[in-house]
Amino acid sequence: MTETSERLYCVGCGAELQTEDDTKPGFIQNSTLKKYLENDSEDDSRELLCKRCFRLRNYNEITDVNIEDDEFLKLLDSIAQEDGLIVNVVDIFDYEGSVIPGLQRFVGDKDILVVGNKVDLLPKSVNTNRLLNWLQQKSKENGIKSIDQIMVSAEKGINVDKLMRMIDKYRKGRDVYVVGTTNTGKSTLINRIIAQSSNVKNLITTSRFPGTTLDRIDIPLDDGHNLVDTPGIIHKYQLAHYLNDQDLKIITPKKPLRPSTFQLRDGQTIFVSGIARFDFLDEKSNVVFYVSQGLLLHRTKTVNATEYYEKHVGKDLTPPTDVDDFPVLKKHEFTAHRRSDIVVYGLGWVTIPENTKVRVYVPEGVNVSIRDAII
Repeated sequence: MTETSERLYCVGCGAELQTEDDTKPGFIQNSTLKKYLENDSEDDSRELLCKRCFRLRNYNEITDVNIEDDEFLKLLDSIAQEDGLIVNVVDIFDYEGSVIPGLQRFVGDKDILVVGNKVDLLPKSVNTNRLLNWLQQKSKENGIKSIDQIMVSAEKGINVDKLMRMIDKYRKGRDVYVVGTTNTGKSTLINRIIAQSSNVKNLITTSRFPGTTLDRIDIPLDDGHNLVDTPGIIHKYQLAHYLNDQDLKIITPKKPLRPSTFQLRDGQTIFVSGIARFDFLDEKSNVVFYVSQGLLLHRTKTVNATEYYEKHVGKDLTPPTDVDDFPVLKKHEFTAHRRSDIVVYGLGWVTIPENTKVRVYVPEGVNVSIRDAII
């Protein structure tokens, strides 16, 4: 919504301009819009660009834009009509929270190359080949028939050259569509590709996906085809959507995860700051937490856990810093029939031994699941 009854559109991508949400298409700073409206309206040389197009045109930098489920389905339907390679970027730190279930169904028989980003955040002891096999298996479980998979770090540039060679191999003279959820580092990856292909910087263009109001960014390849960036879908069951920017920085790892091991007895609880609670229901358990180093892991007796949380959340147990808007914690129970990870989408995971029973509390709306241990 703009401060005028007239609908205004970005001259770069065609999105309707709005000043409320900088993660949505068409965002423009209110001050920029105000200045435009106050200037001489008869000046035809003036151009209004959304934030994304402005950053692209002036700095060759792609920024994240997020869309809701129904818009994303329209986007996939548009892509399904084209002949191209799909590059699906997932967050290897938060695979369950970043995978797009049913992606293959929506895009038809398109070839899909799965890219596990943020490999630099995993402990150095991780076996890369085992992780690639795991990524392939998880893709199958989610209905994705990937033609290949690769682990990269867009932030560190790890394997980006190899990814570019794989894209060139599998696209077979076709366009390439890069899709993913929010917070996967998709835009960082594309910016890395642009930086390593300096000859394309001044040739990048924006346009609309047919049948949608969504913008696409076309990065030219060497044969007249394009690598196409798409807006990121919002998965509202990820923790990130329930935290403010300050808290989000704390829960997001910036360094390789360091395992935190606890030897627990029956009736003990571990709080992950004020975000999650794990009650361990066995006589003895050796458990390992993999979360951002900025988060407090606090052990207490389960019998006192509820009272302790109510007294200390937002204080000693922080994040969250904004307690009033933070959802209540909802209970989930799991039993590991083999060595397993309990995964909180967007937070990390805890590895537990076989036959361990755990009661987990996470913010209502955030998903939590169990999987075979990956480390």
